[in-house]
Amino acid sequence: QVQLVESGGGLVQAGGSLRLSCAASGRTLSRYTLGWFRQAPGKERDFVGAIRWTGGITYYADSVKGRFTISRDNAKNTVYLQMNSLKPEDTAVYYCAASISASALDYGLVYNYWGQGTQVTVSS
Repeated sequence: QVQLVESGGGLVQAGGSLRLSCAASGRTLSRYTLGWFRQAPGKERDFVGAIRWTGGITYYADSVKGRFTISRDNAKNTVYLQMNSLKPEDTAVYYCAASISASALDYGLVYNYWGQGTQVTVSS
């Protein structure tokens, strides 16, 4: 079992920044990929990005490339999502998830564990 707890959400004006954190516990993460997804009201859950715990390779959705950055702190077992130049369309509940898969990382069903989510609201 892997437990994931997100934090750092909130209300920010367009153009502003937020940093989300995802604290992981339960198992060593060396074989996992940690992903970020988001879901806006009435919409499907979308892939935001992911990071391989070993090696730190990152992947991003086209909609956030150049604005969002995923990083990890091995000592704290925590993954971060730095979000800059936020837009109103970034408003959503953001979820952290862990996957043992090495492929199809933009596909939610390959993720085995999920956090409870944190709300991000970007005002115009």
